[in-house]
Amino acid sequence: MNFDRKELSNTQLLDLYKRLLKPRLIEEKMLILLRQGKVSKWFSGIGQEAISVGITAALDKDEYILPMHRNLGVFTGRDIPLHRLFSQWQGKKTGFTKGRDRSFHFGTQEFKIIGMISHLGPQLGVADGIALANKLKNNGKVTAVFTGEGATSEGDFHEALNIASVWDLPVLFVIENNGYGLSTPTNEQYRCENLADKGKGYGMESHIIDGNNILEVFTKIAELKASMTDNPRPVLLEFKTFRMRGHEEASGTKYVPQELMDEWAIKDPISNYREYLLRVSVLSEEEDEKIKKNIKAEIDEHWAITQAEPDVVADLQEELNDMYKAYDFEAISHGETVENIRVVDAISNALRQSMERHDNLVIMGQDIAEYGGAFKITDGFVAQFGKDRVRNTPICESAVVSAGMGLSINGHKAVVEMQFADFVSTGFNPIVNLLAKSHYRWLENADVVVRMPCGGGTQAGPFHSQTNEAWFTKTPGLKVVYPAFPYDAKGLLNTAINDPNPVMYFEHKQLYRSVYQDVPSDYYTIPFGKAALLKEGTQVTIISFGAGVHWALDTLSKHPEISADLIDLRSLQPLDTEAIFASVKKTNKVIILQEDSLFGGIASDISAMIMEQCFEHLDAPVRRVGSLETAIPFVKALEDQYLPKERFESTLLELLQY
Repeated sequence: MNFDRKELSNTQLLDLYKRLLKPRLIEEKMLILLRQGKVSKWFSGIGQEAISVGITAALDKDEYILPMHRNLGVFTGRDIPLHRLFSQWQGKKTGFTKGRDRSFHFGTQEFKIIGMISHLGPQLGVADGIALANKLKNNGKVTAVFTGEGATSEGDFHEALNIASVWDLPVLFVIENNGYGLSTPTNEQYRCENLADKGKGYGMESHIIDGNNILEVFTKIAELKASMTDNPRPVLLEFKTFRMRGHEEASGTKYVPQELMDEWAIKDPISNYREYLLRVSVLSEEEDEKIKKNIKAEIDEHWAITQAEPDVVADLQEELNDMYKAYDFEAISHGETVENIRVVDAISNALRQSMERHDNLVIMGQDIAEYGGAFKITDGFVAQFGKDRVRNTPICESAVVSAGMGLSINGHKAVVEMQFADFVSTGFNPIVNLLAKSHYRWLENADVVVRMPCGGGTQAGPFHSQTNEAWFTKTPGLKVVYPAFPYDAKGLLNTAINDPNPVMYFEHKQLYRSVYQDVPSDYYTIPFGKAALLKEGTQVTIISFGAGVHWALDTLSKHPEISADLIDLRSLQPLDTEAIFASVKKTNKVIILQEDSLFGGIASDISAMIMEQCFEHLDAPVRRVGSLETAIPFVKALEDQYLPKERFESTLLELLQY
């Protein structure tokens, strides 16, 4: 192996050796503990240390790195106290996830490291968002994100590279090509000769680097970092290396030909670099032994600290409270000036006033810039706020949601527009696994609002008409809002943007231009978890949200003899159970109307809650009304049959006769 020290001093050469040696010695300790049954699982990076160590050493301490589960050298390179790492792996309270996640599935703002999730690909989009925030701050910082050759087959990889290229984001996309994705060799994963060649398709600079040569890694990254500071751009790096142990220790390496293991064993990044340092008299045998002794002593000392810590004791309130970042709602009242506007206008006003209020707010979505969005909600925003903050995106929902997470990590707020709520399926993973779980896992909130134009009644067919709130009310960590009127649409969207937690904000397309209301011109907020009582009565409680509220109002206008409480939920998560239970205890009958198909919808959970909490107050079974158990059709006659408006009327009348 050829080492070129370039202008590096003896001190720098020796420092890189110490950085290389530390993760190796930790791993050797962990493998012994694993055999002793004192560690539950281990993902080894033996043979790949030069990549993590070299990149971390070349970047500034305040530059974000997004590693994977074989990148121990990133964590040790940032000088995280070893006992905190050990406590993380052992599930102790002083780790980074309070025992809620394992291994390297965590992040730490203190050390500017953002860990992976098991789905691998989304962290590439997170790096885009972090880099975008750096670019908006004009701070000259670079972001490095790791992936393996296996994850380059995931859609998130291609989406993230495309966004970074289109937006000229200063991201180092690091591919550790270590030969195998678990047991699948590279010849069964891709057909191009080199993964670096994929950069050409995105107009992206790319390089192939010997991942076992610490000096080549360090000097190349240092060179690129200096260049990217002056000329922000993404760079794709393929590091050729090899995984000397199993995907994780239990899987072994029997599927790897022995000659391949032998070939790479002689390329070991540490032993080769050690021999080089001895040869050029930067390191002596005596000093080498002293370095190893000191590192081993540090490992043993910190392992003892971890072992002395008590095991985690379950605390119910702490578990529940950590699902969301604490947020003290700021009630902002409005003046007397009002405008008679539509839902679509109210949403646009809220976005505009929130952009004025929060100079760190970025809106992202397809066609939202000069075109103004599919529904013209952001029309004129570019002229007022500029294209840095009102950003057209490629058609890649997953990476855009992940970029929203990255913006949040790096001090920004993000609003992501799904052109249609139906399209969220291609961005589902980062919503339910990144946005929703991050605060619970490692206390990092996701300050992201996902706007969801939804709903039927416009004959738009199966892929533009769904109302899919139940996908997200089921997911702890998300807040879900669904206004039915312009006044609520504006106030709730302002609150959603203020709230530091991820919010799914549903906007019914049929209501956009059909519902008018006097709405204050001023900025104001409405709290989540507070339903609106639109009508008061004694015979029955009607519970709905979105378009269903208007169907209920229409039905009641046809039957003035019905005395009903009509509850507009407005917020589905959190849910105003207090208002629901109080009304049911008064009227003793309840019907729940949702636009979504019935099975598995939120009406089912509300019904169950009422049965559990108000059973003795009921004079009739709880009735639920929803759409048919089919996809939503296109032709009006079929769509009218699908939607529950007419069935609601007949079911309500039946309930009153019970």
